[in-house]
Amino acid sequence: MRRALTAVLGTGALLLAMLVAVALPASAAPGTLKEAAAAKGRVFGAAAATAHMGESAYAATLDREFNQLTPENEMKWATTEPSRNSFDFGPADQLVSHAQAQSMKIRGHTLVWHNQLPDWVSGISSRDDLLSAMRNHIAKEAGHYAGKVAYWDVVNEAFQDGSGARRDSVFQRVIGDSYMEEAFRAARAADPSAKLCYNDYNIDGQNAKSNAVYNMVKDFKARGVPIDCVGLQAHLTLGAVPSDMQTNMQRFADLGVDVHITELDIRMSTPPDSSKLATQANDYKKVVSACLAVSRCTVITVWGVTDKYSWIPDVFPGEGAALLFDGNYAKKPAYDAALQALGGEDPGDPGDPGDPGAVTCTYARTAQWNGGFNGQVTIKAGATAVASWTVVMTMGSGQQIVALWNGTASTSGNVVTVKPVGWNGSLAPGASASYGFTVNAPTGNTADPVISCGTP
Repeated sequence: MRRALTAVLGTGALLLAMLVAVALPASAAPGTLKEAAAAKGRVFGAAAATAHMGESAYAATLDREFNQLTPENEMKWATTEPSRNSFDFGPADQLVSHAQAQSMKIRGHTLVWHNQLPDWVSGISSRDDLLSAMRNHIAKEAGHYAGKVAYWDVVNEAFQDGSGARRDSVFQRVIGDSYMEEAFRAARAADPSAKLCYNDYNIDGQNAKSNAVYNMVKDFKARGVPIDCVGLQAHLTLGAVPSDMQTNMQRFADLGVDVHITELDIRMSTPPDSSKLATQANDYKKVVSACLAVSRCTVITVWGVTDKYSWIPDVFPGEGAALLFDGNYAKKPAYDAALQALGGEDPGDPGDPGDPGAVTCTYARTAQWNGGFNGQVTIKAGATAVASWTVVMTMGSGQQIVALWNGTASTSGNVVTVKPVGWNGSLAPGASASYGFTVNAPTGNTADPVISCGTP
């Protein structure tokens, strides 16, 4: 091989090529959510609102981190067709133009939904009239954005919580069970290239509601009704990521549709503290990891850019802090957890608005025996010093920590929160600290704990 290469390049050229090969560094880990997601064949998006695009930190964070945009309200029926057959696409057009300029994919949200409807739609009582109005709305809106929108949430939130029965909407009452099929067929006619999705909340794990959606998708696929994807909204609460989320996504994927996480946020009681933020980081890591484990889970979208403009406090008083960036656009521990789950690494760019210089943590198993093991967690500061750190470990079923050193632990169920003992809390830039622990696993479950970390 060397002789052949020398014959082609010449000795001097070969030496130069060898020197260059040695000098070139290994590729750095992706430094933003969109870069890390793209490296995994995924898209990482955010919902955005026209009203906030004039705020420089908002637009800069959106553009830097995300490669898919969902208009929060600008494409909903009350905005786009406030009076019959009179359309206004101006606010949505602004977001679409911005997304196109940034090479972002666009999610159309949403064509048929029982909320944010103009009164004239809710007042229609004739089946033929409402079906005609729905088909016209879809034809005009999806047609207006044909070739620009990558995914459409064609029908949104059509099933009830608990029972999984059809929601008592004007479409269900007046048109009947066929309205969803009619909507998907109309959307395909209006835009043959967009992926057509059903979108709903509380279908993240397996339950009566997600079973109803599953059966609908299975029926649609069997009868040739055009459906390409299912959107799991993933409006979650702290510490409550469904344990079967990955299994649930996989069963939808097995039907031959893509799975999208469409409106992800994980809310907590406010104000946040280091323990809550670390738990939230662990939750975001679980969601991202579940998506990565399902090949047809191709999109992750958070419902908003910053806690500053989240919908949560208005709807759930006393709760909030649900997104990846706080009200000052600082990256939260959840951001670092999501980025790390995607295989990325925050470079600590001082140009990022409010970059907090968060910590990272790594886990290593140091010993194992029948019925137990020892582990060690190392916490490392980023580009700036930190005054303290918090690690959240989610232990496996049947596991119990029987000893822990160089840290102070508190336990809630299978979640163990570890903080420094004092002397090992303050870390200079790039410095690290570690603690160790012993796990008793009498049931034989010696799986590694799921670990995330953050700063107060």
